[in-house]
Amino acid sequence: MVKLEAASVNRRSDLISAAIEVFAEVGYFRATTAQVAERANISQPYVFRFFASKESLLLAALEASWDRVIESFRRVVETTPLEMLETKLVKEYENIQASYQNEMLLQMQAQTIQEDAIQQTMRTAYMEIRNMVLLAFRDAGISNAEERVTLFLARGVLCNVAIAINLPELMKEQEG
Repeated sequence: MVKLEAASVNRRSDLISAAIEVFAEVGYFRATTAQVAERANISQPYVFRFFASKESLLLAALEASWDRVIESFRRVVETTPLEMLETKLVKEYENIQASYQNEMLLQMQAQTIQEDAIQQTMRTAYMEIRNMVLLAFRDAGISNAEERVTLFLARGVLCNVAIAINLPELMKEQEG
């Protein structure tokens, strides 16, 4: 029984990974569950064993991608000396973008999808990150913590745009 449960969890995870890839490559609205199933090497009806709809699959994919960012930031906040916090968070996000580009593209697409559940997932994730980083910046004694968090989040969004449109110049830091 435990083996079947583990296999089921793995299949669900495989489906989410496949959905992230397919949605990022062709767009959520153009993507089909058949394409996701093919990418995961399963039959299309099997997709619906785990997800009631394509939207619920998108929500699971978004949650997985946001969980990665949130957990990564949480590790940085918990393990980084306060004076290096902002720099380490920026570096961590750059690492996430480099390693999980499809997840960043998926998040960008989701920002434009108007379904309530998707918008709520996006709001919740952004607010969790904002609140975590704001608290960490305040604890670190960073002056103008609210403004620094806004700039941190804006930089992340701008870096996502730079990746999406293949314009790395947008990500370059200004030389002082």
